[in-house]
Amino acid sequence: MGDGDTLRVVDGSKRLTIRMACIDAPETAQRPYGAVSRQRLQELAPVGSVVTLRPQTIDRYGRTVAEVFRGGQNVNLAMVSSGQAFAYRKYLAACDGSAYLGAEAAAQRQRVGVWAVPGGIQRPWDWRKGTRPPAASTAAPFPPAAGSAPPAAAPAGGYSGRKLTCRQIGSFTRAQELLRQGHTYLDRNGDGVACESLR
Repeated sequence: MGDGDTLRVVDGSKRLTIRMACIDAPETAQRPYGAVSRQRLQELAPVGSVVTLRPQTIDRYGRTVAEVFRGGQNVNLAMVSSGQAFAYRKYLAACDGSAYLGAEAAAQRQRVGVWAVPGGIQRPWDWRKGTRPPAASTAAPFPPAAGSAPPAAAPAGGYSGRKLTCRQIGSFTRAQELLRQGHTYLDRNGDGVACESLR
């Protein structure tokens, strides 16, 4: 098993690497989310279990892109429902897009998995483009201080790629959340702290 959206199956004498269709899970290096996502996939499709594939295509790496079913359950959809993967909008056309988007919205409302951070963690597709948060920014979310106002909501899509200034953000706590979501430019000196002028 690779990360939370890749698994290996044996079909007779063939060994196939499956890229799970219509979802994108956190990369292994997006700690701790990548490891938690992989663990959830292992729970849904344990090594040695029998799965059924609904293949869609072969990707550029030679992997079979497919929806994976075990015991009648759509494993791909279950990953999104549990907050351990995002609906991969760019590639939803071959799946029931409304089911995946609905599952993602429900996970976001429940603030489970990748949605424990307001707005969700940095999307894996953005992370792969090279916008890496510093190591300190990948930690699990921290609770707000007692008596403090809840942080402002992130954009619906989480990390949007739009650059913000510290003045626009206006809150030291909010700046740290944005740093964790991928706004690494807010940490000008690379010490893992964003917008130190707002302290």
